[in-house]
Amino acid sequence: MRQLLLDLMPTSPPSLDNFVPGGNGETLAALTAWLAAESGESSFLLWGEAGSGKSHLLMASGLPRRDARQDPDLADLPEDVRHLAVDHVEALSASGQVALFNAFNRIRARGGRLLTATRLPPARLEVREDLRTRLGYGLIYRLTPLSDEEKAAALTWQAEERAFKLPREAVDYLLSHAPRDMRTLSALVVALDRYSLEHKRPITLPLLKEVLASPLET
Repeated sequence: MRQLLLDLMPTSPPSLDNFVPGGNGETLAALTAWLAAESGESSFLLWGEAGSGKSHLLMASGLPRRDARQDPDLADLPEDVRHLAVDHVEALSASGQVALFNAFNRIRARGGRLLTATRLPPARLEVREDLRTRLGYGLIYRLTPLSDEEKAAALTWQAEERAFKLPREAVDYLLSHAPRDMRTLSALVVALDRYSLEHKRPITLPLLKEVLASPLET
């Protein structure tokens, strides 16, 4: 069943269009405008707790992305860098912080774009003071995780867009038994629809339990 579920789930990459904003509509609009160069600011920082969608938006930005958890030193960052997205800034090493500080200055001088994501606002980041100051120069927006009711509403709407009704008990089961990030939850709605159509069975809670019978590897 695990392989069946993996086969059924779509592999659509993160995009601005498939980001579910919830209460983050203003932030999404501001980021979209900034990426379209409608602002003279060269720096845009997203902060918020895990699961709020920061990584989704950085991957959706189209900017070359580095994840400081995997590359804390920002190794081999090009000298002529013009556009850059750096995720989990708080995980940067001392040399990585120097590299980001230098990249910030180069990008700003070239009129480029630097998108960063952090768990805390710049003033509370435990990084070198000059980098903290630089990160505080530009646009700063907080992302908040979707509430369960917002997730439920989004899943219900996505089901309606696919012309089927997702019972509330099925939504509640998904929220309590599946990974809680919206990208996975949305993909599960698509997988459930495909499974229902292939087996010519209505979407019910028992059908959902059947599809989720084996833990999903992520």
